[in-house]
Formats: sequence, structure tokens, C-alpha cells
Amino acid sequence: MRNMIIASTSTIHGSGYLEYILKNVTSVLNKLNVTEVLFIPYARPGGISHDDYTQKAHHVLFSQGIKVVGIHTFENKIEAIENAQAVFTGGGNTFQLVKMLHDLELMTPLRKVIFNGTFYLGTSAGSNICGLNMRTTNDMPIVQPSSFKTTGAVGYNINPHYLDPIEGSTHKGETREQRIKEFHVYNNIPVIGLREGSFIRIQGAQEILHGPHTARVFLQDQEPIEVKSGYDFAQLV
Repeated sequence: MRNMIIASTSTIHGSGYLEYILKNVTSVLNKLNVTEVLFIPYARPGGISHDDYTQKAHHVLFSQGIKVVGIHTFENKIEAIENAQAVFTGGGNTFQLVKMLHDLELMTPLRKVIFNGTFYLGTSAGSNICGLNMRTTNDMPIVQPSSFKTTGAVGYNINPHYLDPIEGSTHKGETREQRIKEFHVYNNIPVIGLREGSFIRIQGAQEILHGPHTARVFLQDQEPIEVKSGYDFAQLV
């Protein structure tokens, strides 16, 4: 039974790291009697070190009585995932994250523990890897993964930090919607445009949208639709 929070971001404007979802996360962890979370820091936002990134997550969760340990400190990383009470994958660059998970042969063990019920928290890049592949990431391809395949914990792809076109903007580059339409020329996979401050709470077969914003759902050869908080994405697949 899957037990997950898939969040668009770790930080929204005007708040601290994880602040907007901290009550939701700690509520789940406390109900599960989790005292230690395994953190996957491989996305390395801004090139931050694995140690510093882990400490950032630890600082927040330790204030709630929960220890955070980085997976990079374990010699046997597969065993660390298999024995974890809960797993948190932070945001950053999805290409870097996916490359590391494939290089270390961790993608399949991560998928297995998610489906076996280990609580999983993903933010940004950590949410991208919950989909079927990483082809709807917003990130620069700074490294080349051996595969774009991700955990497939949900039957669609996520586009975190989804942005709507700004009326009156002089920007001439592609919008997020145009990029997702390009993806759908070649892929028949639903894509969820998850706006800042929104998250998907997954419990078993339910995949419910939470937060103050609607989400935008893209399907191949169809017009995008807006769905409200409370929408169950499981009906898409």
C-alpha cells in the first residue's frame, strides 16, 4: 500500500524550507512512529554538498523530533533503502538525481519499498521520479542518465513548479503548456502541472490533490483541464 506525499516544491514564497507541508509530513511520520528518515540528496540544488543538503533537511525535521540520515553515508545503499522507516528525496536537478539512482542501482529498490508501504516524501525533483519517466522535468540536462525511466510510483508524469503564462509578458520562449504539448507528440502519458504550494497525498489507491491551487491535467490530443483540491488523479489511469 503506497503512502506518499508528492509535493511541487520544498519552499514556497515567504516561508521556510518544508514549512508549508511540515504539519502534513510530521502528522504522517508521527502516526507511523518514524524516528529516522533516509534522505536522498543526489539532486544537489545549486551544487550543494550531500552533507550540507542532508543537514538542511535534518535541521527542519529534527525540530519535530525526527532524525535525518543521508543515504550517501551508507556503504550498502540498497540495504539502507530496504531498511528505511521513511524516505525523503529532495529537489534540485532531476538529471543529476536520476543518473545517480541508476548508476547506484537504486531506482528499483526505491520503487519496491514505495509499493511495500514505506512512507515516501518527494519535493520537486524528488516528485519527478515518482512518475513513469523524467521527460517532463524543467531542469537543464547537466549530466546524462543511463535511462530516463523513474520509479513509476504513479501512472503519470509530474511537472513541478507549474507556471501559467503571464499576461502581457514580453517573454518569447515556450510556455510550460507548449513544452508539455511537445512531450505529447511522442508520449501518451498524462502529465500533472503541479503549482507551487500544492501536493498529492497518496494512500493506497487514492491520489488526492491538496493545497490552495488547482492543478492542470494534460492528456494527449485533448485540451488541458483544471482540477480542484480533492481531485483523485488515480482516475486518470
